[in-house]
Amino acid sequence: MATPAAEEDVLARYRSPLVSRYASAEMGFNFSERKKFGTWRRLWLYLAQAEKSLGLPITDEQIQEMEANLDNIDFKMAAEEEKKLRHDVMAHVHTFAHCCPKAAAIIHLGATSCYVGDNTDLIVLRDGFNLLLPKLARVISRLADFAEKYADLPTLGFTHYQPAQLTTVGKRCCLWIQDLCMDLQNLERARDDLRFRGVKGTTGTQASFLQLFEGDHSKVEELDRLVTAKAGFKRAYMVTGQTYSRKVDIEVLSVLASLGASVHKICTDIRLLANLKEIEEPFEKDQIGSSAMPYKRNPMRSERCCSLARHLMTLVLDPLQTASVQWFERTLDDSANRRVCLAEAFLTADIILSTLQNISEGLVVYPKVIERRIGQELPFMATENIIMAMVKAGGNRQDCHEKIRVLSQQAAAVVKQEGGDNDLIARVRADPYFSSIHKQLESLLDPSSFTGRAPQQVAKFLKEEVRPALIPYQSKMGGKIELAL
Repeated sequence: MATPAAEEDVLARYRSPLVSRYASAEMGFNFSERKKFGTWRRLWLYLAQAEKSLGLPITDEQIQEMEANLDNIDFKMAAEEEKKLRHDVMAHVHTFAHCCPKAAAIIHLGATSCYVGDNTDLIVLRDGFNLLLPKLARVISRLADFAEKYADLPTLGFTHYQPAQLTTVGKRCCLWIQDLCMDLQNLERARDDLRFRGVKGTTGTQASFLQLFEGDHSKVEELDRLVTAKAGFKRAYMVTGQTYSRKVDIEVLSVLASLGASVHKICTDIRLLANLKEIEEPFEKDQIGSSAMPYKRNPMRSERCCSLARHLMTLVLDPLQTASVQWFERTLDDSANRRVCLAEAFLTADIILSTLQNISEGLVVYPKVIERRIGQELPFMATENIIMAMVKAGGNRQDCHEKIRVLSQQAAAVVKQEGGDNDLIARVRADPYFSSIHKQLESLLDPSSFTGRAPQQVAKFLKEEVRPALIPYQSKMGGKIELAL
């Protein structure tokens, strides 16, 4: 039986692994109770300051008292008040008023619960984006360096996960980078599109504030503008119900879910490449890949990203359903759902970006393995070049095609039926019919001649699209990241 001490122990209660195991302290704080309720108090201060500036009877002393107690939150008292009142906002109004007795009468004046609730959510969402964007930029920067380093290294391309025309390691990485650059743009847009709910009253009509200012519409509009500016927003939604439209949450989680899809694709590619032993994620000196198989080098970081990315992608279903069932000016069945899905989306995005940064900073390439795999497939791909060279040397295209077809099938049988290496070129060298081009075979089989404009595409893409997109984040690029777990 658990002791009272054990019941108080943090290890005796469930904690979300998103916070306890994975996400950064900064993102954890962004969705913390301290950030939430501290922001509520700041919003009450902004409202009082704006109301005072527009002529309501609020004193400097009351404002100063509120300013002095913004972070002086008695969480135990607030919990007791909420248990009694069954209302979280009023519990914190009473708790704030307890330490601000002179300002008690004007705290929350004219406001509804969503004044602090929804406006705080919008602030937290904005701040969450501001934490994610530099992290995403860092990932793109690290991958851009990788792509530049390996822009010319030929590698076997895959379509349908079957051998295809050659590309380069750097060009393949640019496919990843392009998706992440789209995500960077989408996150910036979603953040910049956020507006403040502002000062709208119980059903969005601003009726209570119109009464406070004795029918003066201009003062009500100015109050909305002043509080919006104090909260750091350029615009407020012109119309709301009791809440801001829950379609906003759809937009926010959609871009995060899209980021999750990008990361899942990248890390799946890395996992497949690890199986081929061409590219591996970092593996620590003392890291254990398997408790039973000591030789294993499992791609656990990439697997973690895929695992969490799946969770992130599913979370967008919550706001989709919530927005669809918001009756008229609002219902409260959004509240519990949003407490979970909004925070989890940002916390999950935070850790997959940190993990992907760690991966991208330590990717290991094995050129000899890549070269060997190219050697297994390139002879078949070079058959068209061989035919063209033979025609230029005076041969008949149809005769040459038949010769190459027969030799190719023989070589394929060695690979598939005998488990041997591709010996097509050896067969071509041994056949007198091809003697006129034997000296050209080495150049005809140069892998770099099969990669097209891949190196040039990498250079142009990084210079013209990627590096410019990262300029706003240059001061936040930071050093390498180490994962705690």
